[in-house]
Amino acid sequence: MKLQCDVEVINRMLPSCGLKSKGRSSRAVLSIGRPERERAAPSTGSNGSTSTGSSGSGLHLLICTSRDRSGAKYKLKENVEKFFTWFVEEGKATVRLKEPAIDICLSKADVTSLKSFLSAVRLAQRGAAAAGGVPLSALCPVRAREVEKPKQKLTVLSRRDYPLTRSFPPALQQLQVSYCQLSRVDLRVLSLRALRRLDLSNNRIRALPAGLGDLRALAELVLHNNQLERFGDELCCSGLQTSLRLLDLSHNLLPALPARFCQLRQLVTLRLDHNRLQRLPFHLGRLSALRFLSAAHNQLPVLPDGFRSLRLDTLDLFGNPFARAHTLQPRMLITLPLTLQELAARTVLDHRVPHSPQLLPLHLCRELDFSSVCVCGRVCVNAFIQTAVSFNLHQVAHTVVLVDNMGGTEAPVHTHFCSLLCYCQHMDECVQRELR
Repeated sequence: MKLQCDVEVINRMLPSCGLKSKGRSSRAVLSIGRPERERAAPSTGSNGSTSTGSSGSGLHLLICTSRDRSGAKYKLKENVEKFFTWFVEEGKATVRLKEPAIDICLSKADVTSLKSFLSAVRLAQRGAAAAGGVPLSALCPVRAREVEKPKQKLTVLSRRDYPLTRSFPPALQQLQVSYCQLSRVDLRVLSLRALRRLDLSNNRIRALPAGLGDLRALAELVLHNNQLERFGDELCCSGLQTSLRLLDLSHNLLPALPARFCQLRQLVTLRLDHNRLQRLPFHLGRLSALRFLSAAHNQLPVLPDGFRSLRLDTLDLFGNPFARAHTLQPRMLITLPLTLQELAARTVLDHRVPHSPQLLPLHLCRELDFSSVCVCGRVCVNAFIQTAVSFNLHQVAHTVVLVDNMGGTEAPVHTHFCSLLCYCQHMDECVQRELR
């Protein structure tokens, strides 16, 4: 029985001598087995037969590290004082021995393997390991590669260095694969559950697999300078909702982002420069954690209504063909009287009545999710008047990169009105402002 993990052996007698433990753990291999001399020495039974002994009386725990590959042996039978397993689900546990008076602290272990190992130690402590069918290991020195610290960072910057015949280290937390001319994401990457940063920049990737959303620890995704034509809606509804902090989609071929993109509500940094974006997500303002937004050199004529709800540190929208607000024709989608469906939808949203596909048809839920807010604060769903209003970007960002070479910091923002009255009042205010 073997276990690979980080181990720290703490001598409980040190404080009484005025000493402190170094507090450093090292990678180790732990084995449960019987010393070679006991395995080879036969014993005579009551009926005169001989055996190599299976009572578990000689079972030891061997701890081998990179500094001591021969390892240190500790007796197990009736020598375990206590188990500490409060954090076993995090791959941590402690085994306290009576003699010598030490605590063996285990960490960074595979949870399933750790539980099996602790069960084997309990059986060995009771002297019943062999009877319980626990596989024992030879207590011998380990190879150097068995006690090497798991590789957590890997950088591949050329096609010839790309691992074709060997797998990626399973404990990777940072992976960069650039300038390798990849046309798709290697599916082996999707098994790296500890991955926190994935950099696939400067390749030829056209699409992203849905399985990328299963990397629940992924905080940074860099896809700079590829050939992406879409960002999948399924990624916006995956585990990335709670993990992703940085997303770099700059220098790609994206014409738009999915409507559900704003479900990635933990995003802090979003880079969309040099794409073909003709619009930003309607509810961009729901990205409440967003602090850095860059969407320069796209094809944006106007910003979405939710844009005014953002609170940014830095904003860059340079090089977009923004239209002048007064040249855009208003979009009239309001009828009088309002339909019963529109009135009911507004009531549900105004009073924050819970709604879900289990209570309402799916198409109604989608309409409610993508509703608009009038300048007066009321909600409108399918009946509204839409126009563009000139908006000073300093109202949402502390630092604003100039929108054009003329030194402007204003851009048109879509604005919705729930009624003709709100629209007329707004137009009157605009006329009075111009007259001043």
